[in-house]
Amino acid sequence: MNTVFAKSRKDSLRKGIMAGALLLLTLAASEVEAQRRFNNFVPYSSVAFGVGTSSYFGEMAPYSRHVVSIFKPMRWSMTGNYTRHFTPRFAARASFTWARIMGDDHLMNTGNYEGNFYYARNLHFRNDLKEFAAIGIFKLTPDSRSYDRRAQFGTYLFAGVAAVAHNPMARVPDIEGDQWVKLQPLGTEGQGNPEYAKPYSLVQLAIPVGVGVRYKINPRWDISAELGFRFTSTDYLDDASGNYADPNLLKNDLARAMANRSAEPTAARKNRDRTEGLQTFLRNQYNIESGDPFTTIQQTDFATPGTLRGSAARKDSYLLGMIHINYILGSPIKCPPLK
Repeated sequence: MNTVFAKSRKDSLRKGIMAGALLLLTLAASEVEAQRRFNNFVPYSSVAFGVGTSSYFGEMAPYSRHVVSIFKPMRWSMTGNYTRHFTPRFAARASFTWARIMGDDHLMNTGNYEGNFYYARNLHFRNDLKEFAAIGIFKLTPDSRSYDRRAQFGTYLFAGVAAVAHNPMARVPDIEGDQWVKLQPLGTEGQGNPEYAKPYSLVQLAIPVGVGVRYKINPRWDISAELGFRFTSTDYLDDASGNYADPNLLKNDLARAMANRSAEPTAARKNRDRTEGLQTFLRNQYNIESGDPFTTIQQTDFATPGTLRGSAARKDSYLLGMIHINYILGSPIKCPPLK
């Protein structure tokens, strides 16, 4: 019995060693092939221009309603970039992107959502983002030894870091005329006053991550499509994150008007009537029937100092969908020296 057991152990050990050796040989062969391809690869560069869409997630476009948040407030974006392809699988990109995002309580809370807290809050914004990004690209479909021999179709992943300049704006109430004003200088949540936060920065950090596909049109031209999510370091892309401030501490009448818009008879961005929706809110939340909901809501505790205006539980983010036209700058093919 012991002899059989010992033989079995030897056989198992032998098989294990053979399997380990085979694995090492396979890895070594892969490494040799990768090194061979790397040594033969001719680095090249490309430039691109792209246009696409932008969507925002935050206080006025919640993550919990992701499909609606992507498509209802969707706006435009455009970009230009320079990419250096160092190896068959790795490239680095420097890019500038200009994207407009927007959010609107009235737009997002009609129909079955009409009459909820967000409908009553009645905030909106738009924000033109200027993004400067440094991005690493990992090609799931590796290049061949030169740009003109790259695969017809390719896929890739990307991630990086970006600085984003932003400045949220909103349309003033109709009594002030048709104009948009910058919200950060107004301190709509009391920023800059004692016991309140400092004014938020208009330059923020973002982490771009995403996926792309590429199609080779000819040796010099590609077309590509990307979907990229941006995680940001701020909750103020939409100017809403904390609580309502004491209106007596705000800078002026315009700041007070932009901080609390619950009593406005229309949704300012599109000038839509709010009477029925606000009546529904008062009925559901306060059990009040009112023929003049815009006066009545000011007599409730809604939007009083210290009550929620936004939520800091999750930072704002945005999603970009892009179509690029890429031009390959190329590099001369290196020929071995004659001996």
